[in-house]
Parts: sequence; structure tokens; C-alpha cells
Amino acid sequence: MTDAQDVLEQLVRAAADDGFRAHAVHVRTRTGTAAHAWSPDVRRDVHSIAKGVCVLAVGMACDEGLFDVDAPVGASLPAVALGPGVDEVTTRHLLGMTSGIDLPWSATLMTDWPDLAVEFLGRATAGRVFQYSNASTYTAMRALDAVVGDVLAWLQPRLFEPLGIQDPTWERCPRGHVAGGAGLHLTIGELARLGRLIADDGVWDGRPLVSRRWTDAMHTDWVDRDAGPGYTRYALAGWEGPGAAWRLHGAHGQLLVFRGRDVVTITADDHAGADRMAGHAAAALERLPGG
Repeated sequence: MTDAQDVLEQLVRAAADDGFRAHAVHVRTRTGTAAHAWSPDVRRDVHSIAKGVCVLAVGMACDEGLFDVDAPVGASLPAVALGPGVDEVTTRHLLGMTSGIDLPWSATLMTDWPDLAVEFLGRATAGRVFQYSNASTYTAMRALDAVVGDVLAWLQPRLFEPLGIQDPTWERCPRGHVAGGAGLHLTIGELARLGRLIADDGVWDGRPLVSRRWTDAMHTDWVDRDAGPGYTRYALAGWEGPGAAWRLHGAHGQLLVFRGRDVVTITADDHAGADRMAGHAAAALERLPGG
């Protein structure tokens, strides 16, 4: 039995024991891959894992010299009236949830305002404090869109096509812009390829797609916050934990759990059970030889 198969069997058992409503699980270790599906491998919303794709998009644009993640976001959106202090907010702050701008999530976030980015940037900032909001990542993508054009079209030849992901669906706001921090639909296999790219420092089959500094940024320079276990430290799209692992975590149990170059990919419909399942994945990776 390979290491990947061993980890997979542990996770399949854990899902059964916990009653976790998984769609599929994919394991990639240094010695191979293994996968199991409970339901058809169709494209589903990966929810906040899309925030990691947004970081890759910004990173690629910075690598090409087209974008400056540390420039004030207002410079990319000069027609937007900025709230008090927002002239100092950068795209890095938006991606890292440290803009200090509070705009709570709602199921109708994309249609609650005539222009979500205008509403978001028009609010006051409390400074460099953690304020998690899908509107933050959406606004980061609006800033990028202003420089590279449609983000999904721009990413297609740079990210998705090299990974063999053809014409993915990314939900859009009424103004036609990608939803940013959610709404990207992928299969388990496609999501696992993104996980492998991130685990391999932005290199795919020997070809660098994005600089390592951007994949590293997903799990370094943590911002501390007062929250429950697994949610106390956030970087650019990544959460610290469980244990020595880190993860990209989407609603309802969409998970990429990383430990070194090993990665577990999970799709599910079980919001309440996701943290426990992430713990199982991290523990199984830690038990690997050299883990």
C-alpha cells in the first residue's frame, strides 16, 4: 500500500465514523496519489478556496510587472470615492483581510448594492485590523480587472489551461465581474491540481506558473485574531492549522490541507463537520514517514 492509499483509507474511515457528508477526497503525497468518490465528480462551488486562486491571479500579474499588490487600491479604481482612511488600503490588505473595512457577508452580497466595490471602498477603515469579508477579495479582483481585463479570461492561458482545466465557471456580479472570493466551480480532480501547484511552489510539470513568493504568502506573515481553534491566524487566503498543517478552506467542507508537499483535497456538503475532517487530514499527513 502506498502512503497516499494509506492516508486515503484513514480519511474514508473517518468520514464514515463521523457521518461526514463528503463528495470526494484526493490525496497527493511524495510517493503517489489516491482518490475516492461518494458522488459523481461534477463541478461544484469551491467557495472560499477561490480566494487562493485570486492570490495566484494577483501574483501572476505582479510577476509580469503589470500590477503592484502594495499600491493603494484606489489607484486602480480612481473613479471610486474612498471612505476615511481607505486611501492607504492596498490590494495586499484586501487579500489578507486587513483592510479594516467591515462589510458582513450575506447570501445576496453581489446584488445588495449597485456596485459592491464602490460600497466597500466607500466605508471607513478601522486601520490594519482583521475584517474577513468576501467583498474584500471581490474588490481586489476589481482592482486587478482594471489592469488586466476580465480576470477569468486573463487566467485561462496562464493558470487553468496549463493545469488542464478547460473553461471553468466563475460566478459573476451583475456588473459582469468575477465574484472573487467564491463562486468558482471545479471538480475534485481540478481542485487537486490547484493544490499540487501550490504545494509545489507554483511549478507545474517543471514549468513555473507563478513565483514561489505567492504560494508562500498563503501560509506566512500570519495575522493573529481572537477566534476559535483553527481560525486564529490568517495569511493571504490561508488559515494556519490544524496542527502543523495549513489549509485553504471553503464553506460546506471544501478543503485543501497542506503539510509540506503533501496535500489532501476534499469536497463536501457538510459545513459543521469540516473542521473535524480537516483535523483528520492533518493528522493523517503527520503520521506519514517524515511527516
